[in-house]
Amino acid sequence: MTEDEKKKVLKKKKRSKRIKKLIGWLIFLLLLAGAFYLFVLPDLNASATTTYDSYTATTGSISNSMSFSGSISVVNDETMTADAAATVRKIYVAEGDSVKQGDKLMRLSDGEVLKADFDGEVNDIAVAEGDDVSANASLIQVVDFSNLEVSIRVDEYSVSKLSVGQACTITVTALGTTFDSTITHINRISSGNNSSVYYTATAQFSGTETVLPGMKVTVEIPEEEASNVVILNRSALSFDGGNNAYVLMKNDAGEMEQVSVTLGVENDKMAEITSGLSAGDTVYVKTETSAASSGGLASLFSSLTGGTQQSGSTTSGMPSGGFSGMPSGGFGGGEMPDGGNFSNRNSR
Repeated sequence: MTEDEKKKVLKKKKRSKRIKKLIGWLIFLLLLAGAFYLFVLPDLNASATTTYDSYTATTGSISNSMSFSGSISVVNDETMTADAAATVRKIYVAEGDSVKQGDKLMRLSDGEVLKADFDGEVNDIAVAEGDDVSANASLIQVVDFSNLEVSIRVDEYSVSKLSVGQACTITVTALGTTFDSTITHINRISSGNNSSVYYTATAQFSGTETVLPGMKVTVEIPEEEASNVVILNRSALSFDGGNNAYVLMKNDAGEMEQVSVTLGVENDKMAEITSGLSAGDTVYVKTETSAASSGGLASLFSSLTGGTQQSGSTTSGMPSGGFSGMPSGGFGGGEMPDGGNFSNRNSR
C-alpha cells in the first residue's frame, strides 16, 4: 500500500471516529432529556402548591370621579396706564397695600386721578413721584388675590359629563390644601389640533394668602356615588373571556368555585357588588403556584442509576466517578469512545 493510500485510510478512520463520537453524545443527551421528562418533571408537577389571598365583602359607600390638572389664575387683575404724557404728582398707596373699589391710587400732572376698580392689593408700582411718563406707560397694578380661578383642559370623551354649577374640589399640589368649588364656565369651542382636541372649563374659589397664581392644581369632579351598599376590593375580582366579573368562593366541600357577580359604581380601589355577594362573604384570589424543586437533579441522577436520594451529596448505589460502571474522571480520556458506549477504561 502506497503512502497516499495509507493517508486516505487514516483520514477515513478519523472521520468515522468523529462521527461515532458525535452519535454517542447525541444518544447521551437524548437519554438525559428522556430521564428528565419521565422522572423529574412529574415530581415537580406533583409538588406544585397553589396559594390564595382572601378578601371580605363589606357594607359602605363608594364614589368615583373625573380628575383633571390645571393652574391657578386671578379673576381680577388690572394694570393702569397714563392716558397722555404727564408727570406723576402724587402716589397715595404703597406696594402690598389693600385697597377698596374707588380708593385713590395716583394723581398725574394733567389732572388724571387713578382709582381702584375693585377690592384688591397693590401688587406693583412702576413709577415714583416726579417721574415723567409717556402715553400708555404702565403705572400701577392692582390684583385681587382672594378670588381665584382654575382653568382645566377636558378631553372630548368627558366634556359631555360636565355642566355649569357642577360641584368639584380643587387641591393645590404644592400645599396639599383642598377647596370646594363649582364649574363656572365651559367653553364648548374646541382647542388643540386634529390629533389632540380639548375643551376648557373653569372653576372659581376663594383662596388664602399662601395660594398664589400659577400654582398647579388637581380638580376632582364626582360622577357616581352609592351609599350603604356591598363593596369589595377590586383586587378580588377576576374576569372571563367575555369581560364578565366573577370571584372564587369555597363551596361546602371546601373546593374553589367561580361565582358570577354584577358590578355597580367602581373606582380605582373598590367596586360595588349589586348581586352575587353579601356583606361578610369571603372570596379568594389565586396568587402563586410554587414547586419544590430541591430534589429535581438528585431525582434525575437517582433515576438513571437506580439509587436512593440522600440528603446532602452523592446518591446511594452510584460510585464517586458519576454514572454506574464509569470510573472517576467521567468519559475515558475526557472523550466519548467509539460507538458511544460508556468507557470501562481507567483514565491514565
